[in-house]
Amino acid sequence: MKATRFSSAKPVQALKPTKTVSLDEDPTKASDALPLPLHLTNAAFFTLFFSLVYFLLSRWREKIRTSTPLHVVTFSEIVAIIAFVASFIYLLGFFGIDFVQSLVFRPSPDVWISEDEEEENEFFLCKEDARKVPCGQALDCSLPPLAPQATIVTAQKVFDEKPVTVLMEEDEEIIKSVVAGTTPSYSLESKLGDCKRAAAIRREALQRLTGKSLSGLPLEGFDYESVLGQCCEMPVGYVQIPVGIAGPLLLNGREFSVPMATTEGCLVASTNRGCKAIHLSGGATCVLLKDGMTRAPVVRFGTAKRAADLKLYLEDPDNFETLSVVFNRSSRFGRLQGIKCAIAGKNLYMRFTCSTGDAMGMNMVSKGVQNVLDFLQTDFPDMDVLGISGEKFCSDKKPAAVNWIEGRGKSVVCEAIIPGDVVRKVLKTSVESLVELNMLKNLTGSAMAGALGGFNAHASNIVSAVYIATGQDPAQNIESSHCITMMEAVNAGKDLHVSVTMPSIEVGTVGGGTQLASQSACLNLLGVKGASKEMPGANSRTLATVVAGAVLAGELSLMSAISAGQLVNSHMKYNRSSKDVSKASS
Repeated sequence: MKATRFSSAKPVQALKPTKTVSLDEDPTKASDALPLPLHLTNAAFFTLFFSLVYFLLSRWREKIRTSTPLHVVTFSEIVAIIAFVASFIYLLGFFGIDFVQSLVFRPSPDVWISEDEEEENEFFLCKEDARKVPCGQALDCSLPPLAPQATIVTAQKVFDEKPVTVLMEEDEEIIKSVVAGTTPSYSLESKLGDCKRAAAIRREALQRLTGKSLSGLPLEGFDYESVLGQCCEMPVGYVQIPVGIAGPLLLNGREFSVPMATTEGCLVASTNRGCKAIHLSGGATCVLLKDGMTRAPVVRFGTAKRAADLKLYLEDPDNFETLSVVFNRSSRFGRLQGIKCAIAGKNLYMRFTCSTGDAMGMNMVSKGVQNVLDFLQTDFPDMDVLGISGEKFCSDKKPAAVNWIEGRGKSVVCEAIIPGDVVRKVLKTSVESLVELNMLKNLTGSAMAGALGGFNAHASNIVSAVYIATGQDPAQNIESSHCITMMEAVNAGKDLHVSVTMPSIEVGTVGGGTQLASQSACLNLLGVKGASKEMPGANSRTLATVVAGAVLAGELSLMSAISAGQLVNSHMKYNRSSKDVSKASS
């Protein structure tokens, strides 16, 4: 049987001594007890078995034709029945049991590995037995001792050092069925009950279908059970993104080491310089202005008047208590805060806002909204629910003025006063230059470009890096990066007041990607892992302030680099490696 090998994280085991067989070992076999050779004995029993079957069937057919009872048998029939049973037992014992054992007691992958190891061991033993002089000229003709362990490890480099996994025959059959389309790729986890095995099979099937190698995409070293039904469907591996640390960031009297997952050189270094400037200035102050996730379903009526009737009903303060009770049934953390409506002809858009504890809260608010819609059907049976998300009025994962004005998630403002000495010595620029550049670049330049919520230098850089590191939804970087950066000279023009205002930071510390081991470790580094036991929502609010503080540091450093003319030089230093990556990887 041939075993197919694929890459795996299982290391190649150390070489073992070869199995020795004694020359005096008895080679007698059980088949030697037969009076005839084995092939003749099998042929005789085959002939006897089928002859008896033919004889008995012929006799029973004759009895049925003559209406003779079947249980009345002659002596010859009794002998035939006994011989039939004996031949059947022989054939079953010889062929059947071996066949059943081959199915039930299928050899494990270690069997094939051990066989390969024994072949390798024989090669090494023969190689070690090579002598520089003939045996007759040596005083000692015995085999030399085995080399120490270090020598064995060195010798192993002759072979492929990549660890291997041996797939069983049934895995190969499943791969073929996936390639042929008879087994859906998405059903492998449920059919096999092993997420890692399903990923390996799906990966191999994909390589065969596309003819493209996935050798650079890691498969081993990841817990595929943790993403099942939560983070990712049909996985074939995982992407490695380096995580750097910026800080310590002194924020509201606490120090934070900010994890940033990015492939952009100079980003972490620049943010770290901003953190240093803030720390030397006594730290930054961050204030949470609002905390509420939104969802805006769209409904349609037969007339605009009926749409207006529902709008007035929802915005009536006397009805808010009733609607709150219905909404809050969905979760012990979700609490309705308000409803704002907008009409477009016969269509009504209802924007619900609610608190969500330490979760980002999209699912939580959606369940509450569904409860309210079901409740409204009683008094407004002509209401046609077109969608639980009214798209732009929601507004999720897209730039929208409603988020810039009303806010979504956490609305935060963060500020710091940087002394002139720190501006000159750490940031290598001046207060006047920073204030002028901010006015012309972040404010006037963004207005000339028609920017929506983008009155900043590179807030999305920091938001994306922190989001990926802490398991947030990277797509929500769009509205979470809404930011206006302000810089002003204070204290008679000697010092710099810098602030960032971010109205829609959407973060959570429970659910989604925050449950994964790497992302959970980054949240733990910040001290905001999981749900807050003291105050629901405290961890997610702290995370939002850290995001804003990191953005403040990043804005301060980048603007200083541009002002001092250091942007190109710093990127050439940190973002343009002279190292030959292809040689390094090999």
